[in-house]
This record gives sequence, C-alpha cells and structure tokens, in this order.
Amino acid sequence: METNRTPRKAKLWEALTVFGGLVIIMCISILVFEIDPHIPMFIGVIFSAVMALLIGYRWSDIERAMVRGISQALPSVMILITIGILVGVWIATGVVPSMIYYGLNILKPSIFLVTTVLICSITSLATGSSWGTVGTMGIALMGIAQGMHIPAPVTAGAILSGAYFGDKMSPLSDTTNLAPAMAGTDVFTHVKAMMKPTIITYILTLIVFAVLTTKYSTGGADTSGITALQSGLEEAFHISPILLLPPVVVIVSIAFKMPALPGIVLGIIVASVIGPILQPTVDFGDILGSGMSGYVSNTGIEALDDLLTTGGLSNMMYSVSLTLIAMMFGGIAESTGQMEVIVNSFVRGIRSVTGLVVATLLTCLFSNATMPEQYISLVVPGRMFAPEYKRRGLHPKLLSSSLEASGTVTSALVPWNTCGAYMKSVLLVSPLAYLPFAVFNYLMPIVTIILTAIGQNIFYIKDDPGTVVDVE
Repeated sequence: METNRTPRKAKLWEALTVFGGLVIIMCISILVFEIDPHIPMFIGVIFSAVMALLIGYRWSDIERAMVRGISQALPSVMILITIGILVGVWIATGVVPSMIYYGLNILKPSIFLVTTVLICSITSLATGSSWGTVGTMGIALMGIAQGMHIPAPVTAGAILSGAYFGDKMSPLSDTTNLAPAMAGTDVFTHVKAMMKPTIITYILTLIVFAVLTTKYSTGGADTSGITALQSGLEEAFHISPILLLPPVVVIVSIAFKMPALPGIVLGIIVASVIGPILQPTVDFGDILGSGMSGYVSNTGIEALDDLLTTGGLSNMMYSVSLTLIAMMFGGIAESTGQMEVIVNSFVRGIRSVTGLVVATLLTCLFSNATMPEQYISLVVPGRMFAPEYKRRGLHPKLLSSSLEASGTVTSALVPWNTCGAYMKSVLLVSPLAYLPFAVFNYLMPIVTIILTAIGQNIFYIKDDPGTVVDVE
C-alpha cells in the first residue's frame, strides 16, 4: 500500500490513539487472557503502522523505520543471545550451583531478615532471575520465617528486596540487558551507571531489615529446607571455590573496560575449560547442549530443579523476540513523530535533568500499572524518552538506569502486574501487604531522584562518550 501524499508528523491525538490502543490491548491480553506480551506488542506495531499510512507515509518508509529500529537493538540482541549460552554453560559446569551453595552458607537465624536479603541477592545475581529466586529460595525462606513467627509480609519484603537487587544488577538478567537496549547504550556501561544509587539503596535496605530483625528474630529456626538445597547441590555437582573464577573473570573484564561481548565469551570459555575437570560427568557435548537448549536439572528436589532448569540460547528467544517486536513499534513511532509529540507534551516546561528523570520514573510506574508487564515498562518509556535525553546532551546510561530504577523494581508492587500476580501466587502474600516491607523496591526511585537532584546521578555525553545509539 503506497500513498502520494506528503507525510507529516503525527498530531498528539493521533499518537495518543495509537498508545491508548496499545494500553487497552495489553490490559485485555495480560489481565483477561493471561498471555505473554509479544502478540499484543505486535498488534501495537499494526496500530502504529496504520496511523503512519493515514498521515501520509508510504509502506516502504514504514518498513525502513522498522528495520532501522531493529538494527538499533542488534548489539543488545547479541548480548542477550550470548548470556543465554553463558547461563546454560555456567549451570552445567557447576559455576552457578557453587555461587548459590556458598551464598546459602551465610544464613544466620539470629539475623534472619538481613541474611534473607543477602541470600536472595546472591541467588538473583547468579541466575539473573528475580522470579526464579522468589520461586525457590523465597519459598524455603518463607517456611523458615513461619517457624520463627516472623510475619509473612515482612519476610516477603526481604525476599523481594534481595531478588530485585540481583535482577537489577546482574548482567545475566534480561531486564538488565533490555533497558540499555531501549536507551541506546551497552550493558556494562549501564550496570556501572546504576552502581551508586543502587548500592546506597541496598545499604539503606539492609539497615531497615537489621532493625526489623531485632524486633522479630528469635535466634532459632528450622533450616532443614536450606540444608536440603545444599545437599542437593553437593550431590548433583562438585562444589568448589575454583568455580567462582568465571564470574570473577567477567567482573575483572568489566573493570578493565573490555567490551561486553568478548567479556561474556571469556566467562563462557573459562567455565568450559575448568568445568569438565571438576565435573567428571560433564563433557564437551553437555556444554554444547546446555549452551543451546539450557540446563535441565534432575536432582529430585523440586525447588532446586525449578531454579537450575534454565539458560540456553533457545530460552533467551523470549526476550530477543520481544525486543525485536518492540523495536519495530519504536522504529515506526519514532520516525513518524508519534513518540516525539507525546514526550514533548510530557516534558513541556521541564527544564531540569531531575524533572526529566522524575518524568521517566513516573512513566515507567504508569506503564507497570496500565500495561501490566515489566518488560513493556522498559520498552515503551525507553523508546519514548531516548530522543529527548539525546537532545539535551544526556548520556543514554542516565535513561537506562532510570528505567530500571522504576520499571524493573516497581512491577512487583502492582497487584495486577504480571510480576505482582506471580509473587502473590508463590509467596501467598498480597502485594498490598508486603509493599511497606519491599524496602529496596520503593526506595530505589526515591534515591535516584535525590542523587539526581544533588548532581550525583547526571551523565552527559560530552563527559563520558560511552556507546551511544543514534535515535534521531
């Protein structure tokens, strides 16, 4: 379908029609039919394309816009694919099991809530999954807390605080890779940019739970569930401190500013070399299979099997496919002015960087409430605000860190969001009940705003070139 009309930029009501349609279809699909966000997002692509045709764009222009949008995300797609391989290989070779095993050693009933945060942090950092952490370690820790007569909402808050810290900071997490892809930077630059506000928030979180621990902990607890997990890990894998070398290699590569892709590949190579030496049952074929299809755990311990059955290139296709579809939508919406006119209406009158960051945080929260899916709260606001951040000379890592400071962590606080619904089904605690105790989740946006306001969370392109994707 072609048109001879001169194309124009979308008007505000036209753009709101497209985004309103996306909000409605997302709500219906996720809340009513309980399906994944991919097809609703694709329907959003159709809405955006039809509006582009109506305002005079030719199909060839729309097609080029979609291709250009996808091309912007290809560096992050490569990272996502490589991380999928890494997770599968790290589990098969005993790297992730060793990280979890040693993490469980820190459990101290006398400071139960603090160690709950720490254990869930380590597990989520090792696996890149808040859902997996809550569905495994979270369940075991909830059982221990019940025996200690610690209120379930308090324990749930500690579990979520740790799980979302790891989800937010782990280079293995899909959200940690999706946010920089939408903003236009790389994952390692993104993680470093998040470090200061996240660490401050984490320290405050530990202080809060240290105070709560003195109120609730009795000093004794039945830790048989944790012991069973450790025993299962020892039976299935050879646990060794040497297996902590691959993550150390990746961290050191980040410190020495090695590009993300070769740094992650180096972690895969090191694990592939030392893994078969320490895991006699693992051969090169197992490593190749785990890298492709993920690791399948058969320890007989359901919680452990749920946690370790993950990874692989094929399992990462969920995030890759959503990223590509979202960038099709973003490419059209950016090229035809649909995003520009909405953002301009949001930021009109906002002169300060702090005001722009606050607008970003609130948009992510609004997205979590109206298009109740964590990924979409990163995708849509990320593509909406990327041109405005660049126009003001702000580094895209400021946008990516702001997206995660709200989009990732507030999703579990919304009862009808997929994250909130999952947490309720697993922990058997309503999001409204654990909300006051999900300290990390609600402090993260506040700390981000404060640091930005005092100039400690502002990054300009001219000061730190980083990796900037052209979003014009």
